[in-house]
Order: sequence, then C-alpha cells, then structure tokens
Amino acid sequence: MDKERLFQEYLDEILNQGARNEKLRTAMDRAIDSYRKNTATALTEFPHTKALAEEVRRIKDDAISRMEELVQRAAEAVERNKGKAYIAKDKDEAIEIISRIVGEPKKVIVKAKSLTGEEIHIRQELQKLGHEVYETDLGEFLVQLRDSRPMHLLSPSIDLPREEAARLVGEFLGKEIPPDIGETVRAVKEFLRQKYFEADVGMSGANVVSADTGTIFVIENEGNARLSVGLQPVQITLVGFEKVVPSLHDAFKVAEVTWRFANYRIPSYVNMISGPSKTGDIEKVTTYGAHGPRELHVVFLDNGRTKMAEDPVMRQALRCLRCGGCLYECPVFAVAAGHFGRQYLGGIGIPWDAYVALSEGEASPAAYTCTLCGRCKLRCPMEIDVPRMVRELRARLVEKGLEPPHLKDFVGDIVKSVFGEA
Repeated sequence: MDKERLFQEYLDEILNQGARNEKLRTAMDRAIDSYRKNTATALTEFPHTKALAEEVRRIKDDAISRMEELVQRAAEAVERNKGKAYIAKDKDEAIEIISRIVGEPKKVIVKAKSLTGEEIHIRQELQKLGHEVYETDLGEFLVQLRDSRPMHLLSPSIDLPREEAARLVGEFLGKEIPPDIGETVRAVKEFLRQKYFEADVGMSGANVVSADTGTIFVIENEGNARLSVGLQPVQITLVGFEKVVPSLHDAFKVAEVTWRFANYRIPSYVNMISGPSKTGDIEKVTTYGAHGPRELHVVFLDNGRTKMAEDPVMRQALRCLRCGGCLYECPVFAVAAGHFGRQYLGGIGIPWDAYVALSEGEASPAAYTCTLCGRCKLRCPMEIDVPRMVRELRARLVEKGLEPPHLKDFVGDIVKSVFGEA
C-alpha cells in the first residue's frame, strides 16, 4: 500500500468532489434540515421511542455477545420454514454461494437496496458473470446509472439535483425527461415494472432477523423491495450477522426504533418474510410455490463481524441500526457527503471499513478526517461512541505506522474544508 498516495487521493476527493462542490453543499443543507424536522416530529408524536431505544440497546448488546449462536438458530429456523440457509465466513464465500444459487445461463436479477450487498459488491460481481442486474431503489438506480457509489445509507443519491437525475434517466431510456421529480420517478417506475416480471431472481438485504422464527424484516417506502422479493421464482436475502436478534418480539422493537430514527413516523411498508410462498387451501395440504417465490435462500455473512464482536471497544459498532441519523449530524458529512468514508460512510463507517469492508490501513484517511465532535453519539439511538472508537483506532494506526505521512498538514486541510479559514 502506497500510504502517501492513499492519503493524497482521499484528501483530493474530500476537497474537490466534496467540500468545493456547491451543489452538493446545497443538497446536503436541504436534506439535513428536512431530516431534523421530520425526526423531531416523529419523536414528539411517538414519545415512547426513546425508552424503546434503550431496550433495543440491551437487546442488541445481548445479541452481539452470542452472535454466532443466534445466527445458527436463525439458519435452522429458515430451514424449518422450507427455506435454504447458508453461513458465509467472508466476502468471497458469500459471492460464491450467491453465484451458485443464481446459476447459469444469464439471468435477470432485480435487487432492493442492501448495504451488505454494497459491502461485497454483489451487483458488480453478478454482472461480471454476465447476469443482467437492476437496482430498484430509486436512489440506487441512479447510482447504478452513473456508475458511482452511494452518498448516504438511506438516500444514496442525496447529492443529485433533479435536473441531473432527469438527464441520467433520459439518456438511459433514450428519451427526453423534463426536470420534474414526478416525471423522473414515473419513467423509472415504468421501466422497472417490466423488469420485476421478467426477473428470474429477486434480492434484498434485511433490517433485522429473528432467530426463533427466521423472519426477515425489510423496511421500505417505495414498494420496490416487496416487488423485488415477491414476484420472482427465486428470492435471495443477504444478512450480516449483526442483524440477528433472539426473538420475533425483539425484532419488532428493533424495526420500530430503526424507522423512527430514520426520519419516519411510520414507513409505507414493513415486509416480513419467513419462507417461500405457500398455500394450504386444498385439503389443508401445504404446497410451496404459490403466487410468490418457490425458493427462499438466506445467506448470513460474517466477513469480520465475529472479530469485531471480540474487540471490547469496537464491538459497539455492531449495534448500528443503519438509520443514518448520525450522518446528518456530522460536520464533515455535511460538506462532503459520501466522500467521507470508503465503503461505509461517516464516523460510524470508520470501524466498519477497518474490520469488515476494507482494512485498518485503508480506513486510516477517514479516521483522521473525523473531528471527534461527538454529535453523532448524541443523535444515535444506540448511543454508539464513535469518537472513542476513532481515538482507539488512531492509536493502533500509529503503532503500525499507518497514520498520515504529513499528519498536521492533512488534518489542517480537512479542518479548513469543513470549517473554513480561521
């Protein structure tokens, strides 16, 4: 690893594509204002949510302490429900399992948004094998069209103005689309509606999974996830170990706290999937493969999570619900969006990149980008102490010689990009 080049490329991206992009700054200002207002309204209307979050923290900490046991129980429950369960130790094994399930020849695959899928680049890996893969979340679809990476956990194209979105979709579809959000959404909907019915395989992630019943929760608003897992003959769900909690009752609590802190009073859809489609309407004989998928495959992914769970400081990162609230409070993210981080984003993404998606060295530039202000911890429903994790990671990086080659200059440039000249 060329350390000097790694840090310089990261600094150039933060400054030139992030902090100096006025359109991005404008988009982020609007998004942050909207998020704060909507979340405040939701928490006021449902005041029990903060107490529920405390209970969910206890649920998550218990689950982390026995993660492998719960994953095994969840896998057994999926099998009892006539699904197929797999446990993948790393990225390569997960890709091999999913590729084998998809099989040959070339298939059409529709995919709902999944951060775990982004972690292992599953769309790109399947495309390399010749499969036709479509992201169906509007933001992810736009990310796919411009061959970029998500700019936020929940709003992947948060940096894209309506004019650019219309241009991208129009070029892809070969027709002119006016710079109207409704018209862009309508055009994407018409295109993807055909793909849902053509597709051989539907894919999704999961917000939470219950170990006792093997039930997969998928929270959404667009309706694309249920169309991506309900119409195709084969469904594949990729789940990180940390998403598994002991019981169905626990999973409901995790789901509610997740959507409430993600900016919603109530989401449009909460999908609960426990097995392939079935019917018992003739002679009460259960027959699989009714209107929905005839096959359900659930891949549980470790990829560094068990190692993270053994770390007394970093293990708290596994509490993360992926609500995205911390990013809207981060002063660096406010000016750089998805340029702050590599695979995972923002301060919470730093331990995830170091342990799961990349390596400590590759996570080092982001670790020294964090201001340690602690605003993320104040917003987080799980009270994840990101500054503590970042300070610990920095100490380890110094021990290994992985800190920035010109530390003072690097940090100084980052501070100027976020707060301006003194």
